[in-house]
Amino acid sequence: MHVKKGDTVIVIAGKDKGKKGRVLAAYPKKERVLVEGINLVKKHSRPSQANPQGGIVTQEAAIHVSNVSLIDPKSGKPTRIGYKVLDNGKKVRYAKKSGEVIDK
Repeated sequence: MHVKKGDTVIVIAGKDKGKKGRVLAAYPKKERVLVEGINLVKKHSRPSQANPQGGIVTQEAAIHVSNVSLIDPKSGKPTRIGYKVLDNGKKVRYAKKSGEVIDK
């Protein structure tokens, strides 16, 4: 997957198109990511010890990874991701627009 937990992404398709957020979790097997403040859904919760009142809770739902694009750390615009191997043998991700390495 081209995005990891902690990356800042922008939604490029769907009802939240144009919104930015931080990746809270990535699910590679399902090809989905959980983005902070994106794809909010209402969930009905039964009263429990943790939530004695119960009621309707708003929370984020997973979104398909193809609908998000990483934000370029240099320009702040959406960019595609490339991979390259550094001199020390470490494989890193880099932004295609600016050429800047994302993983340190």
